[in-house]
Amino acid sequence: MAPFASRRASRALYVEIDIAAPIELVWQLTQDPAQHTRWDARFSRIIPTTLREDGAQQFRYELDALPLVTIRGTGVSAGERFGAAGSRTSALTFESDGWFSPLRSGRGYWRYVPTAEGVRFITGYDYTPGFGAVGRVLDRLIVRRMVWWITAWSFDRLRQWAEAGTQPERIGPLRGWFGGPRARASACRSAPEGRETRPSMREAPELLARLDDDQGAAHD
Repeated sequence: MAPFASRRASRALYVEIDIAAPIELVWQLTQDPAQHTRWDARFSRIIPTTLREDGAQQFRYELDALPLVTIRGTGVSAGERFGAAGSRTSALTFESDGWFSPLRSGRGYWRYVPTAEGVRFITGYDYTPGFGAVGRVLDRLIVRRMVWWITAWSFDRLRQWAEAGTQPERIGPLRGWFGGPRARASACRSAPEGRETRPSMREAPELLARLDDDQGAAHD
């Protein structure tokens, strides 16, 4: 499955996977920072800092990208547990001023949609590349595809944990080649089922727009 269905599609990333597990379990494994970092290869640590009056959670994050290189940044997240037809939503904004980070700042959301078998777990997000003009070229050629793959690979890692109890630490990038559990980015969709192109961020949940507005006010 190609992660980019059309050159005319939105450049925002979209990943969708069906998980045959209770929505409450998927919510727990994704909303608890200690559990989140176990399956999501995009983070090594998430450290909650200030809980704002509006209920949004400020946090710091770290990613051990290479030996002796750690990418650091900050963000704000918020969640809604009671959506239409039992759905749930969370949203975040983030930024990094680290010189090594290929993602300078971004915004995104998670959607949890109940299905007959469990839950359809969805993310959409976009970001501003780092490294200036060079970074924008690298993003078009390589980085954005890699970020999609890492996100989708992590989603399948989460699926196996929620469905079968397979500890995410057992599913490393290389372990599947030696007979162990293996996650596959191809288990995910890069656009909603029955649609050829990815949604743009204009179709993001209202919760993300509110978080954007709150962030803008905080910087004024």
